[in-house]
Amino acid sequence: MTQNPDKNGNNIVRIAITGGIGSGKSHVCHLLEVRGYRVYDCDAAAKRLMTQSAELRAEISRLIGPDAYDGDSLNKQRIAAFLMQSEQNAARLNAVVHPAVFSDFLQSGIGWVESAILYESGLWQYVDHAVCVAAPLETRISRVMKRDAISREKVLEWMARQLPQEEVAARADFIIVNDGIQPLEPQIDHLLETFVHQ
Repeated sequence: MTQNPDKNGNNIVRIAITGGIGSGKSHVCHLLEVRGYRVYDCDAAAKRLMTQSAELRAEISRLIGPDAYDGDSLNKQRIAAFLMQSEQNAARLNAVVHPAVFSDFLQSGIGWVESAILYESGLWQYVDHAVCVAAPLETRISRVMKRDAISREKVLEWMARQLPQEEVAARADFIIVNDGIQPLEPQIDHLLETFVHQ
């Protein structure tokens, strides 16, 4: 178990929920929250910190330029242009944003965390257990096409940028199958029995 105390010095068992696009990890996190477990959302935190953290705003402005912000808001067009210039630019921005998110999570006192890029970002090093939400490829594709009203080709393009589901599942400590057939609640019961109610 990793020793990651919260701001009060208490050790917390930290459990990450991850999975590829269309796997339904956000739905699993919602079901956990219904049961009373708070889940830290890395995507939402990154957006919040990029606008509210003075330190992070300064670093992003140094990296991209003073036009990275339009008043109190991110200049999304400028950020997008910066990211499209090169893959290295995305890595440089991530190198600034990811540590800020990790720090915020570790100080939050929240034990559960949702991250689509648990392994790519390095967040896995700060959690005790990783849970992969998995679903068949065609199920994932149809979910994303319906949710985002985009083409099959676009979904496959997005998927190609993520680690293969098989690799994520192989590295995880627990797998939840979200295929629309196997009920989720008993799997969540088993998850909690395995890592929380020991």
